[in-house]
Amino acid sequence: MSVTSSVISQAVSRMNLDRKPLLVHSSLRSFGRVSGGPRTVIDGLLAQGCTVMVPTFSHIYEITPPDEGRPLRNGIDYDTYQLDPAGTKLIYSTNSNKINDTKYSMGAIPKFLLSMDGRHRGNQPRGSFAAIGPLAAELIAPQSPLDMFSPIDKLSSLGGMVVLMGVGFTRMTALHLAEKMSGRVPFRRWVNGEDGKPLQVEFGACSEGFDNLEPILSDLEEQTMVGNSLWRIFPTGDLLKYASTAIKENPMITHCNKECQHCDDAIAGGPILIGETQTGQQKS
Repeated sequence: MSVTSSVISQAVSRMNLDRKPLLVHSSLRSFGRVSGGPRTVIDGLLAQGCTVMVPTFSHIYEITPPDEGRPLRNGIDYDTYQLDPAGTKLIYSTNSNKINDTKYSMGAIPKFLLSMDGRHRGNQPRGSFAAIGPLAAELIAPQSPLDMFSPIDKLSSLGGMVVLMGVGFTRMTALHLAEKMSGRVPFRRWVNGEDGKPLQVEFGACSEGFDNLEPILSDLEEQTMVGNSLWRIFPTGDLLKYASTAIKENPMITHCNKECQHCDDAIAGGPILIGETQTGQQKS
């Protein structure tokens, strides 16, 4: 049996998600057969008045770190760091539809959402979020190169939900904001600014250990099956509060249990920034 937009809309109403802003992490394949592909899922959510926000990360814009201004403890070995040379001369625009679709793929639903009329994409060349629906502009407007996770903060203030559609906690980008709330400084990477000069942007740490937070967040979770896809639904505000508290109390909880410079440096506090506040603003 095919999943239709009507099936999606029924699931939204069943879980009391009507008219809410949703941060969606998804695997289209998890649904089984979907009549109409990714548009069907998005249309079913929009039909119930939801605003749909998705991660639309685009590592292709990253450039080699400049020789000056390389923070220590930045989850990176500057001597061996390898990049895709295709991004060397690219300059990001919020009108761009470029997205990770090979390694670190964002999936079919985010890729399709970027192609839709009326979508809004954040001003974060490497780690943008994009949204469509009634609250899309409000969610996306705060995002900037040194404030990657502000759309999630805005989602929380608007009473929005995080919805995992057939994926696990390692895809939950809200947990990177919880890391920041716990006191960790996000990593830095570089892109070409609008003037063609290197520009620092925020970047999340390793997420492979995020499954360790599942027992702590399970009390917040509601579930439903949509086709073959398990939807796991969390209130953003409580998720951030529970997760950030857990990370403060036990910093090692996010470690992926492998040899991982990302995890080690994040748990140590993240990059040591010179001449900036913790939020990335220049000190006066």
